[in-house]
Amino acid sequence: MIVLVLLLLAVTPTFAQSDLNISGFLQSLYGGRIDKNNPTNTEQTASETRLQLRLEHFGDRGEFFGRLDFYYDGADSSQYDWELREGYMKFRMGNNFDFKVGRQILTWGTGDLIFINDVFAKDYYSLFIGRDDQYLKAPQNALRMEYYNPLGAFSLVWTPRFEPNRLPRGERLSYFNPMADSGRGAIVGTAISPSYYFDPPVPEPKFKNSEIATRYQRRVGNFNTALYFYHGFYKNPFGFDPVKMTAVYPKLNLYGASLRGAVFSGVLWLEGGYYDSRQDTNGDNPFMPNSSVSGLIGFERQVASDLTVNAQWQLSYMLDYDTYKAQQQQTNPQGYIRDEVYHLLTSRITQKLNSETIILSGFVFYSPSDADVYALVSAEYKYTDEISLKVGSNIFDGKHQSTDFGQFAKNDNVYLKMTYGFQ
Repeated sequence: MIVLVLLLLAVTPTFAQSDLNISGFLQSLYGGRIDKNNPTNTEQTASETRLQLRLEHFGDRGEFFGRLDFYYDGADSSQYDWELREGYMKFRMGNNFDFKVGRQILTWGTGDLIFINDVFAKDYYSLFIGRDDQYLKAPQNALRMEYYNPLGAFSLVWTPRFEPNRLPRGERLSYFNPMADSGRGAIVGTAISPSYYFDPPVPEPKFKNSEIATRYQRRVGNFNTALYFYHGFYKNPFGFDPVKMTAVYPKLNLYGASLRGAVFSGVLWLEGGYYDSRQDTNGDNPFMPNSSVSGLIGFERQVASDLTVNAQWQLSYMLDYDTYKAQQQQTNPQGYIRDEVYHLLTSRITQKLNSETIILSGFVFYSPSDADVYALVSAEYKYTDEISLKVGSNIFDGKHQSTDFGQFAKNDNVYLKMTYGFQ
């Protein structure tokens, strides 16, 4: 709170005739894993108390927004910590330019929990243990500029230092390590060895390693259309350094497009992207990911009173697949080799009951090509406008332990969450 007040005082002279709003919530989250054979240090996936404070300051010439979390984590040891999730200033220059500077949450694209052109950092660890949806997006320090004219809107985001996805690190959630078990690969955690704490090095903080993302938007008829470009790195450490024997974040260029609009009494979205793996342009580097093309189609509709259903289908086509397959057969003949075309199907079902005080939700990922699945199921009860209770589970399964969801098969968990909001 003191930090936010000091920041507010620092920017207050810039904003005249302003309004100030303070809000937030107090929350407790408790979770436990189901599989007792999980190679992690604790059976608890979450045991935290969190206080979030939000502060908004509006003025004639701009605004300030801050979101600060304080939390106590007792899942395996007593830890007190805090995180500035957002702290930015936003102002307009002339009639056509908007600027947002500081720590912020960034998002674009059309998919529901499928991200093709949304290249901003995600926190999958938070998703997997039952934290609120807002925590799926990790914050990053960035400058965002938006330019508007009758032909459309242009956005540019510059992130001075690369911000990776936040992934399970082996402490409370296990993961697949391809180097374990004498190079055959295995699901590992820090209960086996402290060396399985997963923390790959990020690119050096140099100007050439900064991230640039651009988007051009225009409305065409009933549809919002967009073009995207990104220059930076893969957000997951898909590469490998054979000298340092560590995972790395490969260099990436991304070119994409999307469309979203109302049709057939529902909402349709299409999205696609070309992933140009800059360190493996010919597909012959076995330590770097091949370039690929990914596409997505989704549709959502309210099918009954307070019942909403959506479905998505994603395809990802790997370029230079024959070279990749030959390399995998040579280096790890017993391991799983993905198909040339990766398929992913998802569906979300949301049912509201009792004057919307009860919300039942289910979301399922299923890949027929990788033969793995991830399901999120929850039930929330709004006791009052301020108090809510939620129970849920995260369930993983897969035929192969190296696939996206199969590697987390031992991380099945259930959780209970209680929240008190105020403003």
